Amino acid sequence: LHPVDRLTRKELKTDQFAAEVSHGFDFVTQHTADFKKYGAIVLVVALLGGGAYFYRQRQAAARGEALSQALRIAGAKVGPPAPPSITFPTQDAKDTARAKALADVAAQYRGSNEGAIAGLYLGVGLADKGDLKGAQKQFQDVVDSAPADMASVATMALAQTLDADGKGADAEKLLKNLSEHPTALVSKEQALLELGSMVGKRNKAEGEKILSGLSNSRAAVAQSVVSALGALTNN
Repeated sequence: LHPVDRLTRKELKTDQFAAEVSHGFDFVTQHTADFKKYGAIVLVVALLGGGAYFYRQRQAAARGEALSQALRIAGAKVGPPAPPSITFPTQDAKDTARAKALADVAAQYRGSNEGAIAGLYLGVGLADKGDLKGAQKQFQDVVDSAPADMASVATMALAQTLDADGKGADAEKLLKNLSEHPTALVSKEQALLELGSMVGKRNKAEGEKILSGLSNSRAAVAQSVVSALGALTNN
């Protein structure tokens, strides 16, 4: 079963996971094994968790408030009314409201960090439903319009969905370029970790070569390398 095929709403628990993560890339690096278990796209959700936390602390700007409201809808529960919390009677009702709120922010504030975060959440939602083509289009839009740091997160997500869609060569090209142009949110090591794991599914020796080159990295990365090498060995 391909990682993205496991991205059901039950297993990924996107809204809950994103709400709980507030430490950004270091958290991701230290929990690579969990991300491999639940699927590669969860990396994006984790990175977004840090962004969501940051922007919830900034209520002054109009776009910050718009994003915060959209994220409150994204994190709403399904069930009977429970004021002051936002709730929806059905999952379909929540999904519709979530998509509209995020799409409005992504469109209105396209090119900003807030618009990028909304766009990335939209892409994750599409991937969660198995719409890889739709997710790729959404992630590509963020790559094309967002500031560099958020564009790098979208590039990682785009590579993962391309790989899941049978376009491994295109995905690997994106990750290689990302490793050569790291950002504050996606480091060279993280890009190479993903690249090595991806390449290793098709060429075990080449994947191991890429991952082994990271063995002398900082402790958290080195631990992730060991996990990634172990995953290749067991496949």
